[in-house]
Amino acid sequence: MTYLIDSHCHLDRLDLNAFGGSLTTLLKEAEKFDVKRVLCVGVDLENSKTVKEIAQQFTNVYASVGLHPSEDKGEEATVERLIDLGTDPKVVAIGETGLDYHYEYTSQELQQERFVIHIKAAQALKKPLIIHTRKAEDDTLTLLKKHQVHAGVFHCFTESYEMASAGLDLGLYISFSGIITFKNAEALRMVVKKIPLERILVETDAPYLTPVPYRGKANFPGYTRLVAECIAGLKGIKYEEVAEITTHNFINLFKLEGT
Repeated sequence: MTYLIDSHCHLDRLDLNAFGGSLTTLLKEAEKFDVKRVLCVGVDLENSKTVKEIAQQFTNVYASVGLHPSEDKGEEATVERLIDLGTDPKVVAIGETGLDYHYEYTSQELQQERFVIHIKAAQALKKPLIIHTRKAEDDTLTLLKKHQVHAGVFHCFTESYEMASAGLDLGLYISFSGIITFKNAEALRMVVKKIPLERILVETDAPYLTPVPYRGKANFPGYTRLVAECIAGLKGIKYEEVAEITTHNFINLFKLEGT
């Protein structure tokens, strides 16, 4: 399977002007970069309905539903509401959820309560978690261990190798974005080198975090290719191997048919 999957993006937030206002055109353009599937991630409950509707329109788009830990507006998540949103077969995960102590738009206590709610919903649905974690290593790992979470991914990972290793021990995957191409990300590139490829996913987090050499310009799922090429260079292997294995990883984690 020598194609790529963008394991985390926000299609509803992309500027479509460069693609004639068409999401169909954007997805076709991404295919020119070998990116044939994408996961469109929900960040609040209203947005989760939107991304689910997008996924229902395209065979190669999947959705997740959740409430971002830093979101301070809109409807609060409940286990029942997340289950209701997450029963659709195009919804392959719950999240993004987790803890972000870097920008405390919401209190640590509320973030932890939300995280547990998402964990319970994911376990009820038997679907993995998309976990956002920043400057909250101890509490993130404590909650994951306490609630016996073994299916999920640390998305857009920027933390220490020790945290990544602890996540691997729990059975989680680690996803890397265009940040690994940034000049000041040498420590993160060292983490990439240490983690087995069999546990890595690739993503853009578009429209954010555009990789080098396009920093300052709009990001889009096609640039997953640049993340994969960076990983290949760091590990001294061919791009095709990164594409094949990370695609297999995505299919395995999200329980999809592998074609």
